[in-house]
Amino acid sequence: MMTQQGNSFKANLHKKKLIGLWVSLCSPASAEICARSGADWVLVDMEHAPNEVAGVADQLRAAEHATAVIVRPPESTQTYAKRLLDIGVKTIMFPMIDTPEQAKAVVSWTRYPPHGIRGISGVIRASDYGRDSQYRERLEEEICVIVQAETPQAIANIPAIAAVKGIDAIFIGPGDLSASMGYTGNANAPEVRRVIKEALGTIKSNGKGAGVLGYGAPLAHEFFAEGADFVAVGADTWLLARETAGLVKACRT
Repeated sequence: MMTQQGNSFKANLHKKKLIGLWVSLCSPASAEICARSGADWVLVDMEHAPNEVAGVADQLRAAEHATAVIVRPPESTQTYAKRLLDIGVKTIMFPMIDTPEQAKAVVSWTRYPPHGIRGISGVIRASDYGRDSQYRERLEEEICVIVQAETPQAIANIPAIAAVKGIDAIFIGPGDLSASMGYTGNANAPEVRRVIKEALGTIKSNGKGAGVLGYGAPLAHEFFAEGADFVAVGADTWLLARETAGLVKACRT
């Protein structure tokens, strides 16, 4: 098989702490390096990185045999969901989902009729270009749907969003959440941290995987202690910027 069967991220979501890395450099090499780091998952970002679908496919080829790959589209639309699933993406993180109605819509984009509205093609990469005759039968057990809660409205609606069949996990985005709460640029404000901690607990109590972005080991440990199942602990861009600047500074002293 060209594409691997199963979804290790989804299978382990409630079994262990899943450490992840954000991949934003639009580079298969960067995706491959991050995937081989020992991380449980990597996320290829399209929302805040200039990635296009063809480039995501190359990064998927580079990383998917080393770890689980999540992709975040630039916006939550049926077209992006269809195109990402067709190239073999198994876990999609949909940004800015505020209501259960929006959550129901994104789930429908990941399922074929009669359970959803995903368009059908028989020669997509996800089905090994038609060679995998069992792809459609395995689809629902392999596809993982994550939605992002990034506003006070989304936080308030977590129980209703979690109740939507087909939602596997809810991911807190501290940057946009803090901005929407009036703390732009200060995701560690005490009030923001309180809301995130309570949100993680609410997600867990409603039986869904709880995720959050928390760069650096200290913050990642805090979020895991507060109940997160999966945490983005760093990014290729973040690591490169920090480490290069730190090395140059150390060499100048």
